[in-house]
Amino acid sequence: MKKFRQIVFWCLVGFAIIQFIPVDRTNKPVNHKINFVDSKKTPEKITQLLKGACYDCHSDETIYPKYAYIAPVSWSVKSHINEGREHLNFSIWESYNKDLKTNTLTKSVQTLQNKTMPMPGYIVYHKEANLSEAERTLLINYFQDILKSKDY
Repeated sequence: MKKFRQIVFWCLVGFAIIQFIPVDRTNKPVNHKINFVDSKKTPEKITQLLKGACYDCHSDETIYPKYAYIAPVSWSVKSHINEGREHLNFSIWESYNKDLKTNTLTKSVQTLQNKTMPMPGYIVYHKEANLSEAERTLLINYFQDILKSKDY
């Protein structure tokens, strides 16, 4: 029993110590001239869907939930956000070249159709990101309309 208490004690000490390892949760300022929803003059309903289901991981407008302040969960959350921004960052949309915009819109349509985005693990804690079929269709149609118009 004494050994078990020592293990628990040292686990708690370790957990307390890792809370002091900083995670940068600073968002870059958003330039509205290059931000997707601003530059595309996106309709309000589409903007709400994007901000509710996509922007936390795919923009510089991340709203960090409370659990993102507790290590080691904070490390995982930050890693997912960094990876999401690497694939698509709506905040810097107008800095993308035409090919990247085309590929990104096409991939966005595919992930919405395949229901691989938003990620299931994200939806568990963010009910607003659980898109209905109608909402998915709305986003898909919006992205496809942009692709057809070639007005990236």
